[in-house]
Amino acid sequence: MNASGALAGVRVIDLTRVLAGPLCTQTLGDLGADVIKLERPGEGDDTRNWGPPYAGPLSAYFLGVNRNKRSVSLDLSGDEGRAVLDRLIRGSDVVVDNFKQGTIERWGFDDGWFASNAPRVVRCSITGYGSSGPKSDFPGYDFILQAETGLMSISGEVDGMSMKLGVAIVDICTGMQATIAILAALEARHRTGVGQRCEVNLHDTGLHLLANVASNHLVSGKESGRYGNGHPNIVPYRTYAASDGDLALAVGNDRQFSVLADVLGHPEWADDPRFATNPERVRNRGLVDEMVGDMIVSGSRGQWIEVFDAAGIPSGPINQVSEALDSPQARARGMVIQIEHSVAGSVRTLGLPIEMSDTPTSIRSEPPALGAHTDEVLSELGLSAEEIEALRDRGVI
Repeated sequence: MNASGALAGVRVIDLTRVLAGPLCTQTLGDLGADVIKLERPGEGDDTRNWGPPYAGPLSAYFLGVNRNKRSVSLDLSGDEGRAVLDRLIRGSDVVVDNFKQGTIERWGFDDGWFASNAPRVVRCSITGYGSSGPKSDFPGYDFILQAETGLMSISGEVDGMSMKLGVAIVDICTGMQATIAILAALEARHRTGVGQRCEVNLHDTGLHLLANVASNHLVSGKESGRYGNGHPNIVPYRTYAASDGDLALAVGNDRQFSVLADVLGHPEWADDPRFATNPERVRNRGLVDEMVGDMIVSGSRGQWIEVFDAAGIPSGPINQVSEALDSPQARARGMVIQIEHSVAGSVRTLGLPIEMSDTPTSIRSEPPALGAHTDEVLSELGLSAEEIEALRDRGVI
Protein backbone atom coordinates (compact mmCIF):
# COMPACT_ATOMS: atom_id res chain seq x y z
CA MET A 1 0.00 0.00 0.00
CA ASN A 2 1.15 3.56 -0.78
CA ALA A 3 2.43 5.23 2.38
CA SER A 4 1.74 8.81 1.28
CA GLY A 5 -1.99 9.02 1.95
CA ALA A 6 -3.44 10.88 4.94
CA LEU A 7 -4.62 7.57 6.46
CA ALA A 8 -1.51 5.54 5.64
CA GLY A 9 -0.93 3.06 8.44
CA VAL A 10 -4.62 2.90 9.39
CA ARG A 11 -6.13 -0.57 8.98
CA VAL A 12 -9.87 -0.86 8.39
CA ILE A 13 -11.91 -4.06 8.70
CA ASP A 14 -14.82 -3.70 6.29
CA LEU A 15 -17.83 -5.82 7.23
CA THR A 16 -20.20 -3.94 4.93
CA ARG A 17 -21.97 -4.60 1.66
CA VAL A 18 -24.10 -2.86 -0.98
CA LEU A 19 -23.58 0.96 -0.94
CA ALA A 20 -23.46 3.07 2.25
CA GLY A 21 -20.76 1.02 3.98
CA PRO A 22 -18.65 0.23 0.89
CA LEU A 23 -18.70 3.90 -0.13
CA CYS A 24 -17.45 4.84 3.34
CA THR A 25 -14.64 2.29 3.33
CA GLN A 26 -13.66 3.11 -0.26
CA THR A 27 -13.27 6.75 0.79
CA LEU A 28 -11.04 5.66 3.68
CA GLY A 29 -9.06 3.57 1.19
CA ASP A 30 -8.76 6.49 -1.23
CA LEU A 31 -7.31 8.47 1.69
CA GLY A 32 -4.63 5.84 2.18
CA ALA A 33 -6.08 3.32 4.64
CA ASP A 34 -5.49 -0.42 4.26
CA VAL A 35 -9.07 -1.70 3.87
CA ILE A 36 -9.71 -5.42 4.33
CA LYS A 37 -13.14 -6.36 3.00
CA LEU A 38 -14.59 -9.54 4.52
CA GLU A 39 -17.03 -11.37 2.26
CA ARG A 40 -19.08 -14.55 2.36
CA PRO A 41 -17.33 -17.48 0.62
CA GLY A 42 -18.83 -18.23 -2.77
CA GLU A 43 -21.15 -15.23 -2.69
CA GLY A 44 -19.43 -12.04 -1.62
CA ASP A 45 -20.96 -8.58 -1.58
CA ASP A 46 -24.49 -8.66 -3.02
CA THR A 47 -23.57 -6.03 -5.60
CA ARG A 48 -21.05 -8.29 -7.32
CA ASN A 49 -24.08 -9.66 -9.18
CA TRP A 50 -26.07 -6.44 -9.56
CA GLY A 51 -25.90 -6.13 -13.31
CA PRO A 52 -25.86 -5.66 -16.18
CA PRO A 53 -23.71 -3.87 -17.03
CA TYR A 54 -20.63 -5.93 -16.26
CA ALA A 55 -16.94 -5.43 -16.91
CA GLY A 56 -15.81 -9.00 -17.36
CA PRO A 57 -17.28 -10.93 -14.40
CA LEU A 58 -17.65 -7.85 -12.17
CA SER A 59 -20.74 -5.65 -12.07
CA ALA A 60 -20.33 -1.95 -12.74
CA TYR A 61 -22.09 -1.32 -9.41
CA PHE A 62 -19.48 -3.28 -7.44
CA LEU A 63 -16.62 -1.68 -9.36
CA GLY A 64 -17.88 1.77 -8.43
CA VAL A 65 -17.46 1.50 -4.64
CA ASN A 66 -14.84 -1.15 -3.91
CA ARG A 67 -11.44 0.03 -5.13
CA ASN A 68 -8.48 0.27 -2.75
CA LYS A 69 -9.59 -2.80 -0.79
CA ARG A 70 -8.31 -6.30 -0.17
CA SER A 71 -10.94 -9.05 -0.28
CA VAL A 72 -10.90 -11.89 2.24
CA SER A 73 -13.41 -14.69 1.86
CA LEU A 74 -14.49 -15.67 5.39
CA ASP A 75 -17.52 -17.50 6.80
CA LEU A 76 -18.56 -15.65 9.95
CA SER A 77 -21.45 -17.95 10.81
CA GLY A 78 -19.30 -20.27 12.91
CA ASP A 79 -16.70 -20.12 15.66
CA GLU A 80 -13.67 -20.63 13.39
CA GLY A 81 -14.51 -17.68 11.19
CA ARG A 82 -15.20 -15.49 14.20
CA ALA A 83 -11.88 -16.51 15.71
CA VAL A 84 -10.19 -15.16 12.58
CA LEU A 85 -12.28 -11.98 12.85
CA ASP A 86 -11.13 -11.68 16.47
CA ARG A 87 -7.51 -11.64 15.35
CA LEU A 88 -8.21 -9.21 12.54
CA ILE A 89 -9.98 -6.75 14.83
CA ARG A 90 -7.19 -6.83 17.40
CA GLY A 91 -4.74 -5.70 14.72
CA SER A 92 -6.95 -3.01 13.20
CA ASP A 93 -7.77 0.64 13.83
CA VAL A 94 -11.32 0.77 12.49
CA VAL A 95 -14.16 -1.74 12.15
CA VAL A 96 -17.16 -0.83 10.00
CA ASP A 97 -20.29 -2.97 9.76
CA ASN A 98 -23.79 -2.62 8.40
CA PHE A 99 -25.25 -5.72 9.99
CA LYS A 100 -28.71 -5.78 11.50
CA GLN A 101 -28.78 -4.17 14.92
CA GLY A 102 -26.98 -6.26 17.54
CA THR A 103 -25.46 -8.86 15.18
CA ILE A 104 -21.79 -8.27 15.96
CA GLU A 105 -22.59 -8.09 19.68
CA ARG A 106 -24.26 -11.52 19.51
CA TRP A 107 -21.03 -12.87 18.08
CA GLY A 108 -19.28 -11.76 21.27
CA PHE A 109 -17.84 -8.45 20.05
CA ASP A 110 -19.72 -6.16 22.42
CA ASP A 111 -18.56 -3.05 24.27
CA GLY A 112 -16.96 -5.13 27.00
CA TRP A 113 -14.98 -7.21 24.53
CA PHE A 114 -13.63 -4.13 22.77
CA ALA A 115 -12.75 -2.44 26.07
CA SER A 116 -10.75 -5.48 27.14
CA ASN A 117 -9.26 -6.66 23.85
CA ALA A 118 -9.18 -3.78 21.36
CA PRO A 119 -9.61 -0.53 23.28
CA ARG A 120 -8.06 1.67 20.56
CA VAL A 121 -10.31 0.40 17.79
CA VAL A 122 -12.88 2.81 16.36
CA ARG A 123 -16.16 1.04 15.57
CA CYS A 124 -18.78 2.36 13.18
CA SER A 125 -22.20 0.77 12.90
CA ILE A 126 -24.36 1.63 9.88
CA THR A 127 -28.01 0.60 10.21
CA GLY A 128 -31.40 1.45 8.82
CA TYR A 129 -32.95 3.11 11.85
CA GLY A 130 -30.37 3.25 14.65
CA SER A 131 -30.22 1.45 17.99
CA SER A 132 -33.37 2.98 19.50
CA GLY A 133 -36.94 3.63 18.50
CA PRO A 134 -39.77 1.36 17.32
CA LYS A 135 -38.03 0.50 14.02
CA SER A 136 -34.55 -0.17 15.41
CA ASP A 137 -34.73 -3.84 14.35
CA PHE A 138 -35.90 -3.09 10.81
CA PRO A 139 -33.51 -3.31 7.84
CA GLY A 140 -32.97 -0.10 5.90
CA TYR A 141 -33.50 0.43 2.17
CA ASP A 142 -32.69 3.73 0.49
CA PHE A 143 -35.92 3.89 -1.51
CA ILE A 144 -38.06 3.28 1.59
CA LEU A 145 -36.11 5.84 3.60
CA GLN A 146 -36.45 8.46 0.85
CA ALA A 147 -40.19 7.93 1.23
CA GLU A 148 -40.35 7.81 5.02
CA THR A 149 -38.14 10.80 5.74
CA GLY A 150 -40.10 13.18 3.52
CA LEU A 151 -37.53 13.52 0.76
CA MET A 152 -39.88 12.11 -1.88
CA SER A 153 -42.71 14.38 -0.78
CA ILE A 154 -40.70 17.46 -1.77
CA SER A 155 -39.42 15.97 -5.06
CA GLY A 156 -41.38 15.92 -8.29
CA GLU A 157 -43.75 18.21 -10.14
CA VAL A 158 -46.09 20.40 -8.11
CA ASP A 159 -49.20 18.44 -9.05
CA GLY A 160 -47.46 15.20 -9.91
CA MET A 161 -46.34 12.07 -8.11
CA SER A 162 -43.73 12.17 -5.36
CA MET A 163 -40.37 11.14 -6.79
CA LYS A 164 -37.15 9.69 -5.50
CA LEU A 165 -33.78 10.99 -6.60
CA GLY A 166 -32.15 9.09 -9.45
CA VAL A 167 -29.35 7.81 -7.19
CA ALA A 168 -29.54 6.25 -3.73
CA ILE A 169 -28.91 9.57 -2.04
CA VAL A 170 -29.70 8.43 1.52
CA ASP A 171 -27.28 5.51 1.22
CA ILE A 172 -24.60 7.74 -0.29
CA CYS A 173 -24.91 10.44 2.35
CA THR A 174 -25.05 7.88 5.15
CA GLY A 175 -21.73 6.55 3.87
CA MET A 176 -20.35 10.08 3.95
CA GLN A 177 -21.63 10.61 7.50
CA ALA A 178 -19.96 7.35 8.52
CA THR A 179 -16.67 8.56 7.04
CA ILE A 180 -16.94 11.83 8.96
CA ALA A 181 -17.70 10.01 12.20
CA ILE A 182 -14.74 7.64 11.77
CA LEU A 183 -12.31 10.45 11.00
CA ALA A 184 -13.56 12.40 14.03
CA ALA A 185 -13.16 9.34 16.28
CA LEU A 186 -9.62 8.74 14.99
CA GLU A 187 -8.78 12.36 15.77
CA ALA A 188 -10.27 12.03 19.26
CA ARG A 189 -8.13 8.91 19.79
CA HIS A 190 -5.02 11.06 19.49
CA ARG A 191 -6.14 12.87 22.64
CA THR A 192 -7.81 10.09 24.62
CA GLY A 193 -5.76 7.07 23.55
CA VAL A 194 -8.93 4.99 23.09
CA GLY A 195 -11.41 4.33 20.33
CA GLN A 196 -15.16 4.68 20.54
CA ARG A 197 -18.36 3.44 18.95
CA CYS A 198 -19.91 5.55 16.20
CA GLU A 199 -23.45 5.05 14.96
CA VAL A 200 -25.05 6.35 11.77
CA ASN A 201 -28.27 5.27 10.15
CA LEU A 202 -30.31 5.89 7.03
CA HIS A 203 -33.32 7.29 8.87
CA ASP A 204 -31.45 10.07 10.65
CA THR A 205 -29.45 10.90 7.54
CA GLY A 206 -32.63 11.19 5.49
CA LEU A 207 -34.10 13.66 7.97
CA HIS A 208 -30.80 15.55 8.07
CA LEU A 209 -30.96 15.90 4.29
CA LEU A 210 -34.18 17.89 4.61
CA ALA A 211 -31.91 20.75 5.75
CA ASN A 212 -33.52 24.14 5.01
CA VAL A 213 -36.85 22.47 4.16
CA ALA A 214 -37.03 20.99 7.66
CA SER A 215 -36.09 24.35 9.14
CA ASN A 216 -38.81 26.06 7.08
CA HIS A 217 -41.42 23.72 8.55
CA LEU A 218 -40.10 23.83 12.11
CA VAL A 219 -40.13 27.65 12.07
CA SER A 220 -43.38 28.25 10.20
CA GLY A 221 -45.41 25.19 11.13
CA LYS A 222 -46.50 24.94 7.50
CA GLU A 223 -46.38 21.76 5.47
CA SER A 224 -43.60 21.61 2.90
CA GLY A 225 -44.62 21.17 -0.70
CA ARG A 226 -43.19 20.29 -4.08
CA TYR A 227 -41.86 22.95 -6.41
CA GLY A 228 -40.77 20.82 -9.32
CA ASN A 229 -37.30 22.10 -10.14
CA GLY A 230 -37.98 25.31 -8.21
CA HIS A 231 -36.64 26.38 -4.82
CA PRO A 232 -38.90 26.83 -1.76
CA ASN A 233 -37.15 30.02 -0.65
CA ILE A 234 -35.66 31.65 -3.76
CA VAL A 235 -37.24 32.86 -7.05
CA PRO A 236 -36.30 32.56 -9.90
CA TYR A 237 -34.27 29.45 -9.14
CA ARG A 238 -35.35 26.57 -11.37
CA THR A 239 -35.22 25.07 -14.85
CA TYR A 240 -36.51 26.85 -17.93
CA ALA A 241 -37.10 25.67 -21.47
CA ALA A 242 -35.02 27.33 -24.18
CA SER A 243 -35.83 26.82 -27.85
CA ASP A 244 -33.61 23.75 -28.11
CA GLY A 245 -33.38 22.32 -24.59
CA ASP A 246 -33.64 23.04 -20.90
CA LEU A 247 -31.28 25.02 -18.70
CA ALA A 248 -30.96 25.67 -14.97
CA LEU A 249 -31.01 29.23 -13.70
CA ALA A 250 -30.08 30.22 -10.14
CA VAL A 251 -30.78 33.84 -9.19
CA GLY A 252 -29.77 34.02 -5.56
CA ASN A 253 -30.25 37.67 -4.62
CA ASP A 254 -31.89 40.94 -5.63
CA ARG A 255 -28.79 42.27 -7.39
CA GLN A 256 -28.66 39.20 -9.62
CA PHE A 257 -32.36 39.59 -10.38
CA SER A 258 -31.77 43.17 -11.48
CA VAL A 259 -29.02 41.99 -13.83
CA LEU A 260 -31.26 39.18 -15.10
CA ALA A 261 -34.09 41.61 -15.80
CA ASP A 262 -31.69 43.80 -17.75
CA VAL A 263 -30.23 41.01 -19.94
CA LEU A 264 -33.73 39.68 -20.62
CA GLY A 265 -34.68 43.12 -21.93
CA HIS A 266 -36.99 44.11 -19.07
CA PRO A 267 -35.01 46.32 -16.67
CA GLU A 268 -38.32 47.62 -15.30
CA TRP A 269 -38.90 44.31 -13.50
CA ALA A 270 -36.24 45.21 -10.93
CA ASP A 271 -38.22 48.31 -9.91
CA ASP A 272 -41.62 46.63 -9.79
CA PRO A 273 -42.61 46.20 -6.12
CA ARG A 274 -43.94 42.72 -6.95
CA PHE A 275 -40.46 41.55 -8.01
CA ALA A 276 -37.90 43.92 -6.48
CA THR A 277 -37.17 41.72 -3.44
CA ASN A 278 -36.91 37.98 -3.09
CA PRO A 279 -39.80 37.69 -0.56
CA GLU A 280 -42.06 39.41 -3.09
CA ARG A 281 -40.81 37.21 -5.90
CA VAL A 282 -41.57 34.14 -3.79
CA ARG A 283 -45.11 35.45 -3.23
CA ASN A 284 -45.45 36.03 -6.99
CA ARG A 285 -43.61 32.85 -7.99
CA GLY A 286 -45.98 31.87 -10.79
CA LEU A 287 -45.86 35.25 -12.48
CA VAL A 288 -42.08 35.55 -12.24
CA ASP A 289 -41.58 32.06 -13.66
CA GLU A 290 -43.96 32.83 -16.52
CA MET A 291 -42.24 36.10 -17.41
CA VAL A 292 -38.74 34.68 -17.29
CA GLY A 293 -39.82 31.54 -19.13
CA ASP A 294 -41.42 33.51 -21.95
CA MET A 295 -38.14 35.29 -22.59
CA ILE A 296 -35.83 32.29 -22.34
CA VAL A 297 -37.86 30.16 -24.75
CA SER A 298 -37.19 32.77 -27.44
CA GLY A 299 -33.48 31.83 -27.65
CA SER A 300 -31.30 28.76 -27.68
CA ARG A 301 -29.84 27.16 -24.58
CA GLY A 302 -26.27 27.89 -25.61
CA GLN A 303 -27.10 31.50 -26.44
CA TRP A 304 -28.64 32.16 -23.04
CA ILE A 305 -25.92 30.41 -21.07
CA GLU A 306 -23.32 32.53 -22.87
CA VAL A 307 -25.28 35.69 -22.01
CA PHE A 308 -25.78 34.66 -18.39
CA ASP A 309 -22.13 33.67 -17.95
CA ALA A 310 -21.00 37.06 -19.26
CA ALA A 311 -23.40 38.82 -16.87
CA GLY A 312 -22.38 36.73 -13.85
CA ILE A 313 -25.73 34.99 -13.50
CA PRO A 314 -25.38 31.32 -12.45
CA SER A 315 -26.75 28.99 -15.10
CA GLY A 316 -25.97 25.70 -16.75
CA PRO A 317 -27.24 23.11 -19.21
CA ILE A 318 -29.20 20.09 -18.00
CA ASN A 319 -26.71 17.49 -19.18
CA GLN A 320 -27.22 13.83 -19.77
CA VAL A 321 -24.90 11.65 -17.64
CA SER A 322 -22.74 11.03 -20.70
CA GLU A 323 -22.42 14.78 -21.31
CA ALA A 324 -21.60 15.49 -17.66
CA LEU A 325 -18.86 12.85 -17.53
CA ASP A 326 -17.35 14.10 -20.80
CA SER A 327 -17.59 17.82 -20.09
CA PRO A 328 -14.45 19.98 -20.36
CA GLN A 329 -14.61 20.60 -16.61
CA ALA A 330 -14.86 16.88 -15.78
CA ARG A 331 -11.93 16.16 -18.11
CA ALA A 332 -9.85 18.97 -16.58
CA ARG A 333 -10.52 17.63 -13.09
CA GLY A 334 -9.67 14.04 -14.00
CA MET A 335 -13.06 12.84 -12.80
CA VAL A 336 -13.12 9.95 -15.27
CA ILE A 337 -10.05 7.75 -15.31
CA GLN A 338 -9.07 4.49 -16.91
CA ILE A 339 -7.68 1.62 -14.87
CA GLU A 340 -6.36 -1.74 -15.91
CA HIS A 341 -8.13 -4.53 -14.07
CA SER A 342 -6.48 -7.94 -13.91
CA VAL A 343 -9.76 -9.71 -14.69
CA ALA A 344 -12.06 -7.13 -16.29
CA GLY A 345 -9.44 -5.53 -18.54
CA SER A 346 -9.42 -1.81 -19.25
CA VAL A 347 -12.19 -0.13 -17.24
CA ARG A 348 -13.28 3.50 -17.01
CA THR A 349 -14.29 4.63 -13.54
CA LEU A 350 -14.96 7.77 -11.55
CA GLY A 351 -11.94 9.69 -10.34
CA LEU A 352 -11.17 11.01 -6.87
CA PRO A 353 -13.33 13.89 -5.56
CA ILE A 354 -10.91 14.84 -2.75
CA GLU A 355 -7.67 16.69 -3.51
CA MET A 356 -4.98 17.09 -0.83
CA SER A 357 -1.70 18.93 -1.30
CA ASP A 358 0.65 16.93 0.95
CA THR A 359 -1.04 13.55 1.45
CA PRO A 360 -2.71 12.89 -1.90
CA THR A 361 -5.56 10.51 -2.44
CA SER A 362 -4.84 7.70 -4.86
CA ILE A 363 -6.16 4.60 -6.55
CA ARG A 364 -3.63 1.96 -5.56
CA SER A 365 -5.53 -1.24 -6.19
CA GLU A 366 -8.38 -2.46 -8.34
CA PRO A 367 -11.76 -3.57 -6.99
CA PRO A 368 -10.82 -7.08 -5.89
CA ALA A 369 -12.03 -10.46 -7.04
CA LEU A 370 -13.82 -12.35 -4.29
CA GLY A 371 -11.27 -13.67 -1.79
CA ALA A 372 -8.32 -12.47 -3.85
CA HIS A 373 -6.30 -11.54 -0.75
CA THR A 374 -7.41 -14.25 1.67
CA ASP A 375 -4.10 -16.07 1.86
CA GLU A 376 -2.12 -12.81 1.96
CA VAL A 377 -4.07 -11.33 4.87
CA LEU A 378 -4.21 -14.56 6.88
CA SER A 379 -0.46 -14.97 6.43
CA GLU A 380 -0.04 -11.48 7.88
CA LEU A 381 -1.96 -12.72 10.93
CA GLY A 382 0.67 -15.41 11.38
CA LEU A 383 -1.25 -18.39 10.00
CA SER A 384 0.86 -20.97 8.20
CA ALA A 385 0.11 -22.22 4.71
CA GLU A 386 -1.06 -25.49 6.26
CA GLU A 387 -3.44 -23.73 8.64
CA ILE A 388 -4.85 -21.64 5.81
CA GLU A 389 -5.40 -24.71 3.66
CA ALA A 390 -7.13 -26.48 6.56
CA LEU A 391 -9.54 -23.54 6.94
CA ARG A 392 -10.22 -23.74 3.21
CA ASP A 393 -10.89 -27.47 3.40
CA ARG A 394 -13.46 -26.87 6.17
CA GLY A 395 -15.21 -24.12 4.17
CA VAL A 396 -14.26 -21.34 6.58
CA ILE A 397 -12.51 -19.42 3.80
